Amino acid sequence: MERIHITDVSPRDGLQNQQVQVSTADKLELIRLLAAAGVQSVEATSFVSPKAVPQMADAGELVARLNAAALPGLRSSVLVPNLKGLERAHAAGAREIAVVLSATETMNRKNINMGLQEATEVSAQTLAEAQRLGMRTRAYVAVAFDCPFEGETPLSEVVRLAARMREEGAGEIVIADTIGSASPGQVKARLGALREVVPVAQLAVHFHDTRGMGVANAWAALEAGVRRFDASVGGIGGCPFAPGAAGNVATEDLVLMAERSGFSTGISIDGLLDAVDFAEAQLQRALGGRAITWLRRQREKERGTQAARTA
Repeated sequence: MERIHITDVSPRDGLQNQQVQVSTADKLELIRLLAAAGVQSVEATSFVSPKAVPQMADAGELVARLNAAALPGLRSSVLVPNLKGLERAHAAGAREIAVVLSATETMNRKNINMGLQEATEVSAQTLAEAQRLGMRTRAYVAVAFDCPFEGETPLSEVVRLAARMREEGAGEIVIADTIGSASPGQVKARLGALREVVPVAQLAVHFHDTRGMGVANAWAALEAGVRRFDASVGGIGGCPFAPGAAGNVATEDLVLMAERSGFSTGISIDGLLDAVDFAEAQLQRALGGRAITWLRRQREKERGTQAARTA
């Protein structure tokens, strides 16, 4: 059975835009629950300005506590916007970083207060320094389908930036549908072009579910040969600098789709539901992907059956 690899981004991309402040201890517990469910990769936090993203103000403390927790088999990454962020991440003990390069001028200015050319150079410098420090690297190409400020993003620009990030040594290139505007046909077309400049084994995709096509887009990516996916348990998410961006595609929906289609994820849906329940309690609102009602009903049926057997 072919394996797909899922990075759960709920601790970072999921929580960054939430109105309820989540404690460091509760963030760590969410990550622990994800690891217990079989998730082997998480994006834990981001070393950005606490004024811009208050939810991530405890990044250094979280990384230190996550390292001390020594969760077996868990790979954790952190987002850094520049060399200063990288310096803070390395000092805290981070072992893997991600840079975010938006594919349009305006989105870069809104997101990191730089133009496209400057953002590209800063991303390249940050990747180079991270490699010198012995850290693993990821590079996002954000708004890779549409920009909330400039409209459709030219495919040529997405291809150019993905190729540049690969040349700069990024171990994984993440193609991000930041505002959730993509459709399956667009996903297949863009990934087909991207495979010409980045080996498919290095490509990952990051979908939001704004228009309800997150899982369909993930299937299109699978058909295009991609085996690396970002997702967020409970569908938590939304970029604070991208108007209209809804939550990420839910990890439980992606696992359900993959497992029912003959792929292996190594992730327990029952364990993911425990993480969703915990996140709901912290954020004080209902969470869950498209299949959450059915998944919870199935869990109750299975627990009822098990109880009857042991009675």
